[in-house]
Amino acid sequence: MHTHHAIDYIELSVTDLAEAKRFYTDAFGWAFNDYGPTYAGIQGPEREVGGLAQADEVTAGGPLVVLYSNALDASVTAVERAGGRVVVPPFEFPGGRRFHFSDPSGNVLAVWTPHTA
Repeated sequence: MHTHHAIDYIELSVTDLAEAKRFYTDAFGWAFNDYGPTYAGIQGPEREVGGLAQADEVTAGGPLVVLYSNALDASVTAVERAGGRVVVPPFEFPGGRRFHFSDPSGNVLAVWTPHTA
């Protein structure tokens, strides 16, 4: 279901969560899992494939690409050894743990793992 170090999830920052949900539902038929007033997961055919995150503003750079990892701490080490920089250290969220990193060009991506991994 998830592939180690593959693109697994796309997170879109939005300035109005309710309006964004309405737009994507009306335009593309998307459905959502609500996780409180500031986050909604995008339902895919077999699992959640992305999310809408409430933000004060949307910055240039596009959506947050989230990679999956079988071993999050090893992925942190691999990113740092390869020349990346951890910009948000590993943290817990309802589905597991994740961290954000900057690649050598300045692109920011995230890596996640479920609580069971």
